[in-house]
Amino acid sequence: MTLSIVIVSFNASTDLARCLESLHASPAEIRHDIVVVDNASTDGAPAMARGRWPLVQVIEMGTNAGFAAAANAGIRATGGELVLFLNGDTVVPAGAIDTLVARLVAHPSAAAAGPRLVDASGRPELSFGSMISPVAELRQKMVGRLYEARIPAVEEWIDRRTRRESFVDWVSGACLLTIRRDAEGVGLLDERYFLYTEDVDFCAALRARGRRILFAPAAEITHLRGRSRDTSPDRMNAAYRRSQIAFYEKHHPRWAPALRTYLRLKGQLPRT
Repeated sequence: MTLSIVIVSFNASTDLARCLESLHASPAEIRHDIVVVDNASTDGAPAMARGRWPLVQVIEMGTNAGFAAAANAGIRATGGELVLFLNGDTVVPAGAIDTLVARLVAHPSAAAAGPRLVDASGRPELSFGSMISPVAELRQKMVGRLYEARIPAVEEWIDRRTRRESFVDWVSGACLLTIRRDAEGVGLLDERYFLYTEDVDFCAALRARGRRILFAPAAEITHLRGRSRDTSPDRMNAAYRRSQIAFYEKHHPRWAPALRTYLRLKGQLPRT
């Protein structure tokens, strides 16, 4: 069995270097290749990756095509039987990838798996959940805010929840392992999503084919989340809202007009 690791990069060369360093410091035992797909970064990321890791394939998109389009380009340029979508702002400890592969292989009904994601201090991230809907989004955001406020009961619940292997509706695209034939079977990632929700949509497409999504906390990876968002919060928020609208138009069309009205009232309706 072989694995292709696909990393999408955009103006985060420091994070990308840290990620690639971790992958090379303790290489996965499974035979694998790594491809970095760069979305027209201006910080020298492609040259840095080529110079320091000549065996890493680097694809330059030439324009900022968005996460889904860049990830798809990475899939098409590789041939591993398994594909790992990996954010550049992650740090991968020894054994984590092989453990994630082993857990996915142990469940023939599963087409994708995600690890337990933690921040630099080891605090877990709620990196999986129920299918996006108005109720599910509200619940996830409320839990997230209570967690950020460090409410002890919520912290304890999330710690317990993120230590239990389970089948879920989606896992985060920050680190998502999938089987190539399943990914190709659903047409890869939907490129209407420039950034955000493409992982939930992808998992929904896999589930629609009767496949399952596994949350596998035996594998743990550090996710230094929020760094790209912090560089341009207004632009990132607009990208999130566009993806949110696209998701509702595709999966919950009856709710899409209400979402647009809500965002308009909040002054957050993005320009088309």
